[in-house]
Amino acid sequence: MKQRPQPGTELTVPSLHRWNAVLWVLLGVVPPALAVADAPGATRFPVLALLAVLALSYGAVGLFPGSPVLRHRPYLYVLVVGLGAMSYLLDGSAALFVVTLPHFWIYTASARAAIALSGLAAAGVVAGNVVRQGWDGEFFTGNVIFTLIGYAAGVLIGLVVRHISEDADERARRLRAELEDARLRLVEAHQRQGAADERERLAREIHDTLAQGFASIVVLAEAARSGLEDDPGRAARQLLAIENTARENLAEARVLVGAAPRGGVAAGSVADTLRRTLDRFTEDTGIGVTAHLPDVACDQQTRIALLRCTQESLANVRKHAGASAVEVVLTAQAYGVELEITDDGRGFVAEDSHGFGLHGMRERLAELGGDLTVTSSVGDGTRVLAMVPTTTDGQD
Repeated sequence: MKQRPQPGTELTVPSLHRWNAVLWVLLGVVPPALAVADAPGATRFPVLALLAVLALSYGAVGLFPGSPVLRHRPYLYVLVVGLGAMSYLLDGSAALFVVTLPHFWIYTASARAAIALSGLAAAGVVAGNVVRQGWDGEFFTGNVIFTLIGYAAGVLIGLVVRHISEDADERARRLRAELEDARLRLVEAHQRQGAADERERLAREIHDTLAQGFASIVVLAEAARSGLEDDPGRAARQLLAIENTARENLAEARVLVGAAPRGGVAAGSVADTLRRTLDRFTEDTGIGVTAHLPDVACDQQTRIALLRCTQESLANVRKHAGASAVEVVLTAQAYGVELEITDDGRGFVAEDSHGFGLHGMRERLAELGGDLTVTSSVGDGTRVLAMVPTTTDGQD
């Protein structure tokens, strides 16, 4: 529901209130006071007292606490009576009425109330003039005509200004509603984007951890089953590897559902972390790995990203490359850390590859400001180069 604006705030702002007060004092209060400066005491003292009452009442509007309606309505009634009394005491008081007309529009909540109260004040001014002139005197004096013209002009100007003000208020209300609607749509869009980003993150984590672990379990289980009779010792080692992989998958699953600290990677240097992964790969597949892994300092997020890229690259070697050798080189550069993984497998056309694994690696590195380059051709093996800029000189 649209809330009615409080009286006193419809047509003006505080600066306009101050200007109106200054003009009212200079053009409305000062001239009558100067006019009776040399008048007899019977006229001077009542006029000055009445002007003082009007000025004090006007000042009290902004001083007394309470409801604006309760403050403003008594002041407007004092104006009606005071203007009528001033018209009775002093000729030419129509000027004070005209200067005071804005008060009836400023301190009322509706145009009807402003018209009624200012009309009542105009009637009081006319009545005071008639009583002062006498009932047998001329009715349409200059003071009366000026009062009626001022009242008509005041009503016309007040209606126009109030209409403009209400239109501005309505436009402001619509603008606020549009801004609020846009804000709500933006919040909903952010929520949807956040949910989509979280789904993509979970999909990437599942692919890089659980899916790779299950694929490893399947390969190891097939190898163990085929070697149970011919090589029981190797089958036993493969079964142990299946158990270890299943435990790691369980730990990763707990991380994904929030039952364990996020990260899922044991503490240690990036070289140690990658070396354990490469040893497991060689043990599971029998593919030889040549590793150059200096102790490069990097933070936890970089270490996890490089580990995931290594796991995904090795998984692709196991599933697709048919390689007999893999080389892994970790290098600290001035601009960051580089991890290069090459194999001598069958290769592929890199431009035609749109797998989730490569996309996930690129997204993970991009979050850290890094980049992934994949170079391959059919029959020439594959080279994967991951780069992550460094932001710390130490290791977490």
